Amino acid sequence: MTAPVRVLICDDQALIRTGFATIIGAQPDLEVVGECGDGQAAVDLAGRLRPDVVVMDVRMPVLDGIEATRRLAGAGVADPVKVLVVTTFNLDEYVYDALRAGASGFLLKDAPPAQLLHGIRTVAAGAALLAPEVTRQLVGRYAARIRPADDTTAGVPLTLRELEVLRLIANGLSNSEIAATLVISQETVKTYVSRILTKLDLRDRVQAVVYAYRRGLVT
Repeated sequence: MTAPVRVLICDDQALIRTGFATIIGAQPDLEVVGECGDGQAAVDLAGRLRPDVVVMDVRMPVLDGIEATRRLAGAGVADPVKVLVVTTFNLDEYVYDALRAGASGFLLKDAPPAQLLHGIRTVAAGAALLAPEVTRQLVGRYAARIRPADDTTAGVPLTLRELEVLRLIANGLSNSEIAATLVISQETVKTYVSRILTKLDLRDRVQAVVYAYRRGLVT
């Protein structure tokens, strides 16, 4: 049997932690290995428990979720931990920073339990979780702040087709939606996505979205 996915829950609201733990713990393929109420505790516990996924709140005492994410999964971390950030719409200004800090994805706190479980499994499997509607509303809302003054593809080492796929990823389209838009197979889309990540030295689709916005490749 495959070992269950080990999950650490970090949220400063006890009721949220209890709710998440109840939902996650009821799944045979998931295991809650720890809970904590601040970012520093998350960093410390993750170092000792080595969870597969950390479900991380954003606004917390001692150390906020963004800095905790950076210490667990940011650039230069020798053995990064996968982090799934949970947030609310009134905290959307933090989401972009959380993604840059190394988060593998994010969910809204009012998402149904099935989405939380899907998110944990997706991130644990090494994929990014970036719901299309959330991408458009959260990342897209801050495009003006993070986009350079002049939109340009200069210096971007991608073919025209790869740029097209990258733009669609940044606009929140799934592989199946990209395939339908470009009238190609999903396997071909997966190949393009893999090439894009390799050429740009990016870890996942989340980083690809951030890259596209920073380079002014989407409007």
